Amino acid sequence: MFGPKTHCVVVVGAQWGDEGKGKIVDVLAERADLVVRYQGGANAGHTVDTGAGEFVLHQIPSGIIQGAVCLVGNGVALDPETFFTELDALESRGVRTDHKLYVSDRAHLTLPYHKLLDRARERREQIGTTGRGIGPTYEDKYGRRGIRVGDLRHLGRARELVCARVQAANEFLGLLGAAERADSGEHVGLLERLAPRLLPIAVDAGRVVYEALQRGESVLLEGAQGALLDVDHGTYPYVTSSHTTAGGAAVGAGIGPTAIDAVMGVVKAYTTRVGNGPLPTEAEPPVAERLRDLGGEFGATTGRPRRCGWFDAVVVRYAVRVNGLTALAVTKLDVLDSFSEIPVCVGYRLEGEPLDNMPAEVERLARVEPVYECLPGWKRPLSGIRRLAELPPAARAYLDRLQDLAGAPIHYVSVGTRRDQIVEVP
Repeated sequence: MFGPKTHCVVVVGAQWGDEGKGKIVDVLAERADLVVRYQGGANAGHTVDTGAGEFVLHQIPSGIIQGAVCLVGNGVALDPETFFTELDALESRGVRTDHKLYVSDRAHLTLPYHKLLDRARERREQIGTTGRGIGPTYEDKYGRRGIRVGDLRHLGRARELVCARVQAANEFLGLLGAAERADSGEHVGLLERLAPRLLPIAVDAGRVVYEALQRGESVLLEGAQGALLDVDHGTYPYVTSSHTTAGGAAVGAGIGPTAIDAVMGVVKAYTTRVGNGPLPTEAEPPVAERLRDLGGEFGATTGRPRRCGWFDAVVVRYAVRVNGLTALAVTKLDVLDSFSEIPVCVGYRLEGEPLDNMPAEVERLARVEPVYECLPGWKRPLSGIRRLAELPPAARAYLDRLQDLAGAPIHYVSVGTRRDQIVEVP
């Protein structure tokens, strides 16, 4: 992806998240000087299998494993406690983070009261959140009452802010009928413990990215979740609370959109979703369970089983459009090895009428009937494939069809979890 005219690349999920973005970022990061996480929070889980071990990253950019300089951008809802737990775990396994990891001083903090609010609201609304406090953090951000990393430079003011927010949170918890309450002293103590460790790595992230690009360095912008979970463009209200699409990359990293040269969309060779909301191509229980078992489809953050179904070209075409995707990476092709026939959704029908686009209303999307095209399976293991030419003809035909239906070229294909099982398409 990187080249003489391609210095800034965005990697986004082009389905409902869990597409394998971490492993693609890990491969691309080998050629990147700087990797930036631009949105989301500790509700994300990016898994990287180096072959020598597996790393599950929630907030730290996946590029840290390759040794790239990494930034947590201003668009991220930063859970500082889990951030440092993750950082310490990396260092204990020999991953160098000193002078390699920085955080935007404009990033908003996710604090314990956010998690209490999230869990209390989820019990009432059943959206399918992880309970990690992400939604309430973004609510505080856009309500102009959040607490940012840079606020820790003025601890007296930060104490006042957090005590006011805890009091308001407790009032709301009472309205929600929750028994739990947040403790002001606990929150003040947390900020006082965090400041000495967080402030030395706090930077103007947008300026760091801008100056890297001015020097001609390669910058990789890493998103969390997927396009269909974008707060504007996803299956609202069953979405996350940030902009997961490529447009959010510029805002969340602090650069202008003209700085972005290419956008890579990551898709599974089938479809999964965690939580509530419509999933038009969800398979019947026996097939869904088979896909789940073969693909290890359990959330990296929560362990929740993912709902599974067939590749949905309507979803991916939509993701190509709203992200401006210039390339695709197809992951988990090997999960389909044992299927003799593989359905692919090429369109929808709603009340007998053809529908080739994503409706805005989840009520309509929940009622669509997928139109399937069945493709022959290859019935042989792909895990040993290392070049595109080695793929069985049926597997190559499957990829060609996905590419045609999506309207974007495939640049990478994964046939396993390890680094060496990601095949670059020449």
